[in-house]
Amino acid sequence: MRSDSWACLAQVHPSQAVLSSAPGGLSLCFVFRSELPGLAKNYVMRMLFLEQPLPQAAVALWVKKEYVKEQEESSDVLLGLRLWHTQLLPGGLQGLVLNPIFKENLRIALLGGGKAWSDDTSQLGPDKHARDVPSLDKYAEERWEVILHFMVGSPSAAVSQDLAQLLSQAGLMKSSEPGEPPCITSAGFQFLLLDTSSQLWYFMLQYLQSAETRGMDLVEILSFLFQLSFSTLGKDYSVEGMSDSLLNFLQHLREFGLVFQRKRKSRRYYPTRLAINLSSGISGTTTDTHNQGFVVVETNYRVYAYTDSELQIALIALFSEMQYRFPNLVVAHVTRESVQQAIANGITAEQIIHFLRTRAHPVMLRQTPVLPPTITDQIRLWELERDRLRFSEGVLYNQFLSQVDFELLRNHARDLGVLVFENPAKRLMVVTPAGHSDVKRFWKRQKQSS
Repeated sequence: MRSDSWACLAQVHPSQAVLSSAPGGLSLCFVFRSELPGLAKNYVMRMLFLEQPLPQAAVALWVKKEYVKEQEESSDVLLGLRLWHTQLLPGGLQGLVLNPIFKENLRIALLGGGKAWSDDTSQLGPDKHARDVPSLDKYAEERWEVILHFMVGSPSAAVSQDLAQLLSQAGLMKSSEPGEPPCITSAGFQFLLLDTSSQLWYFMLQYLQSAETRGMDLVEILSFLFQLSFSTLGKDYSVEGMSDSLLNFLQHLREFGLVFQRKRKSRRYYPTRLAINLSSGISGTTTDTHNQGFVVVETNYRVYAYTDSELQIALIALFSEMQYRFPNLVVAHVTRESVQQAIANGITAEQIIHFLRTRAHPVMLRQTPVLPPTITDQIRLWELERDRLRFSEGVLYNQFLSQVDFELLRNHARDLGVLVFENPAKRLMVVTPAGHSDVKRFWKRQKQSS
């Protein structure tokens, strides 16, 4: 699990809502136990079968002094998730005790017991359109790549309005003008540089944070999401008994590539590898071939990309001009205009350089530095060209009768830290809108006293 996921889950108050939901609580308790930091997991297992709270001082003795920082981090995770809490002991000492609901459900999950979370699909009969594991993997990859293609502006990629809105809310895309199609942001480009597992985690966290505004039950969908991680790849599951909120969530997971459902009203669905491996943080694909080295950059600003991935080609096109395309090779040219257009869309020079360096062909990896310095320096200089001018709001003061008056007011504005610009030769100065009232009052007092 990612560290930011703990912060998100802590906002859900899992001790009372999710952990007590049956059978979702069993799944989530087991996920928590498996994915907690090592020290926190050790705390849980040592206290799992204790009926009485332990003094905090006794728990602190379990860890050597040099690991106090790790102890505090693990304690913060457990407290944030409400998996344990403090309790006053006889004599006034502070004690620690596991959340009783979490403790009970985890015991059941570890020792066996509880009710299976999935409905029996035998009543539906055999699936005439059953999907095997390879087809599910292909489906998941294709669905996820549609989202990535949409982010880079591929005309053939189309997503639902809900998904497009989610990408904007997450800061991955933005529209420059109302009604204009959204374009990728700096955060979106950085998102595309992540591996599939990290992308999926970030995306689902953004989805969960906006779930309640969509009228969805956050506890219900979070429980279901973790239940999916215990499903069997290639096995179908029934939608019987699902609420309207959960059925709507299932359609979103279908668009993300986390589940396969042949039709919207189909009574069965297949979890994909992306959903099953979500809670464990394992990459959704066995090998991310798209991120293997395939880019060669020459000192003449030409980029040779030995790939047939439409997504990687679209990424390169964000900051370069495409010249030639062959079955497994594209040739592009990095120009001042193409780089500055990328920067105008929010992509930074360092992100472009990082993209080229992390995808460098093995031949380029043999040289030091990996990228030609002339290329990296020039990309940074093109970015600096756009940063030469900075726009600031301000209030103009001019028409001073003497140089003494100008310098008096300028020095006062400078002392206040509100001076934006000055031109002593022309006796004009600009102050911030926030500092205008103070400078104006000072000037009126000076005129009255003189």
